Amino acid sequence: MIFVPIPFVVAALLLILFVRMLRQGEWREPEKHPFLLLIGAYTLQSILIGIRWGYDVTEILPAQSVLAALIASLAWVSFRSLAIDGPVSLLRFWPHLLPAALIVAMLTFWREPIGPALTLIFIGYGAALLWLGRHGPDSLVSSRLDGALLSYRSLLITAIALIASAAADIAINMDLAQTGGVHSGAIVAVGNVITLLILGGAASIASGSQSLETASAELPPGSAPVPTAEDSAIAKTLDALMQSRQIYRDPELNLGRIARRMSLPARRVSIAVNRVHGVSVSQYVNDFRIRAACELLARTAEPVTRLMFDCGFISKSNFNREFLRLTGTNPTEFRRRNPNNSAISAASLQETPFVSR
Repeated sequence: MIFVPIPFVVAALLLILFVRMLRQGEWREPEKHPFLLLIGAYTLQSILIGIRWGYDVTEILPAQSVLAALIASLAWVSFRSLAIDGPVSLLRFWPHLLPAALIVAMLTFWREPIGPALTLIFIGYGAALLWLGRHGPDSLVSSRLDGALLSYRSLLITAIALIASAAADIAINMDLAQTGGVHSGAIVAVGNVITLLILGGAASIASGSQSLETASAELPPGSAPVPTAEDSAIAKTLDALMQSRQIYRDPELNLGRIARRMSLPARRVSIAVNRVHGVSVSQYVNDFRIRAACELLARTAEPVTRLMFDCGFISKSNFNREFLRLTGTNPTEFRRRNPNNSAISAASLQETPFVSR
């Protein structure tokens, strides 16, 4: 029987994700480039792990160390690019090549501290990601609002995975000290395989190549409960913009685009929405999209998928999740209960931007 190390299977799955992203044309979008590089790095690292622990080839250990440092940097760069409003150039992130360069220098001149150095690199970038996402989904101003929640949760997953990898390194060092490394091989192989698979999925989701959805986001931490007069004015202007221009129908809409239309900083718009409406900007926009969908469901016979796109959604699972959150039912059942009754949703769309929660 041919022995195929599990990391090779993981590498194949990651490669499928990578090819899928390429076939969907995501290589044309600059903001997706870091995620493509990141998934490619995950794939290569999984292959190296399979060679090392499946066939006991120790000569590739230096390459693993350098690639590990590069992966931590790429993870941060990828999500940081979603937090920048406007075009992103990878050249601006060149200082984040320094951790990998440091590992190369240590491999050349002083190998002993490489383990602790990688641990610190992973903890540092994991903490940096947590800090980047401290304002919730609205931190990622360039993320498409249809998938902002997923991008944010992928950021958290990546941050925790990086810190967990550092914890695994500490466990290995303890095992080496106490048992001479009896369990180290299993810790490395299993831990790295699980981590790479989770990270690859998170990167793919964050870049917009998948449409898996989960429950609604909570309020971003630190949002003030009492809106100021300025907050109310911004929220009123945004409500008017949504109703008159219907910009929520743009599937590529993100917080950055909204802020530019209002000539305000993205963070200022986010704070106003959080304080006045008690939700993130992605939920705020999705509320308008679902109300528009309700109107179309009630007064037209258009297929659900078509009107979903017309209202600004790209992901069917996200559409269904948001529809259930706001109406308590699914689109098909809503249409059955409200045949040719446009007054219900049309009136609510004009009178108030939100259903009661």
